Amino acid sequence: MATVLLFSACGPYTFKDVSIPPEVKTIKVNFIENRAPYKNPQLSPRLTDQLQQKISNLTRRTLVTTDNADYIISGYISSYNVSTAAISSQQASANRLTVGVHMSLFSALDNKTTEYDVSRDFDFSAGLTLSQAEAQLFDDIVKNVTDEIFNRLFSNW
Repeated sequence: MATVLLFSACGPYTFKDVSIPPEVKTIKVNFIENRAPYKNPQLSPRLTDQLQQKISNLTRRTLVTTDNADYIISGYISSYNVSTAAISSQQASANRLTVGVHMSLFSALDNKTTEYDVSRDFDFSAGLTLSQAEAQLFDDIVKNVTDEIFNRLFSNW
């Protein structure tokens, strides 16, 4: 009983919905290129595929492969950098992988292009090599960066 009172006292919690104009019926997602100085060869195809799946599953719009879509999404991985995130006893104790993506959304309905930059950080132990960290973090990287792209393109956050 106390749990019910606690949650009801917090008030309703709602998520922002996807905000795509109803006249948009088709969406094309171009391949997300990798233009970062360091290239993880698996990242571009996985980001492209995950973004397509997310759009297909959450927007009720038709994905197409032709350029006559109502929305055309393009983008590229702009950064893939490692930096020190924490220092302990004058040594790096954690590193941070930052993944940045530049996206553009072309609307054929109003002949307008809007550009977005998204970036996510992923911390890992300084005792790991980048290859080891990538192996551990890869699924999280793809999921979180895809979510960030999708939210930036289609949600009013």
